Amino acid sequence: MSKNKHKNHECCGCNECINETTTNINKEAENVECENSSECSKECSASCECNEDTSKIDALNDYIKELEERVLREKAELVNYRRRKDEEVSGIIKYSNEELIKEMLPIVDNFERAIKLDDNDLSDELSKFLSGFKMIYTSVINLFNKYEVKAIDGTSKPFDPAYHQAVLTESIDGVEPGIVIEVLQKGYLYKDRVIRPAMVKVSA
Repeated sequence: MSKNKHKNHECCGCNECINETTTNINKEAENVECENSSECSKECSASCECNEDTSKIDALNDYIKELEERVLREKAELVNYRRRKDEEVSGIIKYSNEELIKEMLPIVDNFERAIKLDDNDLSDELSKFLSGFKMIYTSVINLFNKYEVKAIDGTSKPFDPAYHQAVLTESIDGVEPGIVIEVLQKGYLYKDRVIRPAMVKVSA
């Protein structure tokens, strides 16, 4: 009878009503706390998943960047390799006759020694041979000019180790040291390359 009375009427302030009210409040607080805890757990889980996805994206971007840099390096290496090969092929073509011309230089030297002989001291027959030598020598020099082979100009020039090979020195009055005073053997350039330095005497 007493319990039904408490249920149908407002709290009268007795201990039984107070206990019941306190119990109900605690249950409601537990329900609210449980709901908050559940929502917090969901938010934390979503946040963790978001952070994990962000980390994966960052790692993927780093990998893509590394691949792009690697591609650029390999592309640059390929360009450099092709350039070196083109230069090598161009050099081979440009100086393709170098060895042949080097082999011809001693022959030219001998022709030059021969044509320096005085025709007046030779018989008619030897003079004819000498004329033939001169014609051949002229043809060879014309061939050299065609293929850009030029003698190195040295006499009265400052000594240059890139073009000259000093084999003798001599002190001469009025000539400053380091001047080529005589070419003992001609040097030659093939295009822009020294194929034989000139052997020279230099003032001391």
